[in-house]
Amino acid sequence: MDYKRKIDFAIKMLRAIPQDGPLELSYSGGKDSDVILQLAKDAGIKFEAIYKKTTIDPPGTIQHCKENGVRIQPPVMTFFQLIEKKGAPTRRARFCCEVLKEYKIHDRAIQGIRREESTARAKRYKEPEFCRLFPKGEKVCVYLPILEWTLEDVARYIEERGIKLAPVYYDEQGAVHVERRLGCIGCPLASNARAQFKRYPGMLKAWIRAVNKYLKSHPDCSSAAKFGDGWHVMTHNLFFRSFEDYDNVFGAAQLFSDEAPDAKAFLERYFNYDFSL
Repeated sequence: MDYKRKIDFAIKMLRAIPQDGPLELSYSGGKDSDVILQLAKDAGIKFEAIYKKTTIDPPGTIQHCKENGVRIQPPVMTFFQLIEKKGAPTRRARFCCEVLKEYKIHDRAIQGIRREESTARAKRYKEPEFCRLFPKGEKVCVYLPILEWTLEDVARYIEERGIKLAPVYYDEQGAVHVERRLGCIGCPLASNARAQFKRYPGMLKAWIRAVNKYLKSHPDCSSAAKFGDGWHVMTHNLFFRSFEDYDNVFGAAQLFSDEAPDAKAFLERYFNYDFSL
């Protein structure tokens, strides 16, 4: 399907959505969300664009939402309250999206998912319409108007329609980089988590503070036994692929001895920031 036909298909699909109830446009603040927002406007349909705030949103994202008339949905608890309750999310144990992002608002939702984004998405999303099940038997009919779009299609549409993107997509000279991705600061799935924390070290300090509170209230948890404190937890999560690799450097068995490596000092040197709480 060529570029023009993809646009036509998206418009027709949006216009075919039943208008007998509220329709959510799931807005993430990213480039794909801006594309489906413009497509929905061009289709002339009624919808409510909603951004689910996480409290670790990239700077400028909330303002970008406001400029586009998007409703800001506050979370049931902040990300840091979630850490205090469950510990720090990791690549293998990532529970934050389920609480902060993946919950029902309306019975129908438009989303900017594209198959090209990842192999997992290509396998998971075969059709541009599906029913998603949530806890307690809740259902949402989800529509994916740009499912087959490539990054080149997205970039072309943004340029043709003069769409203003969130700040993360612009470099210091103002050039647009649509290849960039917008996500929560420090997301364990992001390949640039360390770079994000290097730019916003105060956010890492907030992570460490919350992890310390979790460890204090859960003294018998495995993280307390393995790491002892939030500085060691985040050092492990950010710099090591496995506990074994971390243990070879920091020697968990000697964490509380005078000879134990100081994770706090290590983080302060790397990020050039005072992580004293």
